[in-house]
Amino acid sequence: MREISYAEAVAEALSEAMENDPRVCLLGSYFFGLSPRRVLMDELKEKFGPSRIQDTPISEIGIAGIGTGAAMAGLRPIVDIATASFIFQAWPQVVNEAANAFYMSGGQTRVPVIFHILHGLRGGGAAQHSHSPQAMLWNAPGLQIMLPTSPADAKGLLRTAIHSDNPTVFVDHSLLFEVKGPVPDGDYRVPFGQGDVKRVGSDVTLVATSYMVQRSLQVAAKLSAEGIQVEVVDPRTLVPLDKETILASVAKTGRVVVVDECHRSCGVAAEISAIIAEEGFSSLKKPIKRVTRADVPVPFSRVLENAIAPTEDKIEAAVRSLVS
Repeated sequence: MREISYAEAVAEALSEAMENDPRVCLLGSYFFGLSPRRVLMDELKEKFGPSRIQDTPISEIGIAGIGTGAAMAGLRPIVDIATASFIFQAWPQVVNEAANAFYMSGGQTRVPVIFHILHGLRGGGAAQHSHSPQAMLWNAPGLQIMLPTSPADAKGLLRTAIHSDNPTVFVDHSLLFEVKGPVPDGDYRVPFGQGDVKRVGSDVTLVATSYMVQRSLQVAAKLSAEGIQVEVVDPRTLVPLDKETILASVAKTGRVVVVDECHRSCGVAAEISAIIAEEGFSSLKKPIKRVTRADVPVPFSRVLENAIAPTEDKIEAAVRSLVS
């Protein structure tokens, strides 16, 4: 067991996969190109060379199409779309080709491609650089969706995705890069569809995804000092979704807050809340609370951005409203 950063865990998973399987290749205009991960990726470029890591032109639909076709032909490409908003430029290839190929070919065509995107509010990204499109992607059957929140999960889920024959969207967040944590030794994998209880509690269930897990853990630690025990549940993947772990926590606490960085309407929090309402209603002591991004384009102003964001203060207020 070693303590490393989230960025290091992802770089290690990529390096090991490329060493062990010549079919694994990376495509992108600036692969994971935000500090501190840029240094790690530069090391990979030097190690494997341009035949395995391609610096492509900035054409999202082009690299998504190349990655999808390469996967159909037998490679295992990882395509860096970079900023999540840019996946809209590649929408036909991701949701209408990669997602549908297995079904439309009667199971004859596999598409083992990974699309990597950096979603969420990052401080001054404004409307065209701050989208969290995972709910939209969830509405396209055929795609696996992973949202790791710790170094161990990032490495374990990425290993699982690389070995999968299904197209996967790796929904990432740049604010996670410097998060540190223990990572097991050896070739471990985190199964898709297996959520994780990040903190055990008895009073309120906090279901959170991506970077919101880190914020939720901060809130849970603060409230614990006052005797409010919050259980933090991280689904880790949306497709497949571990409903059982979520519903088991709801049955224990009877109070639920769902936190996610998608917009409030038709977002990830909306769907998880609907599942709880349909399948766990008898366990609820109070109505479900959602903490999400507001239904407006993201402003460039950091003050206004913070006003629409699912902040720790808003998460705390939602929890307190259920135990008051």
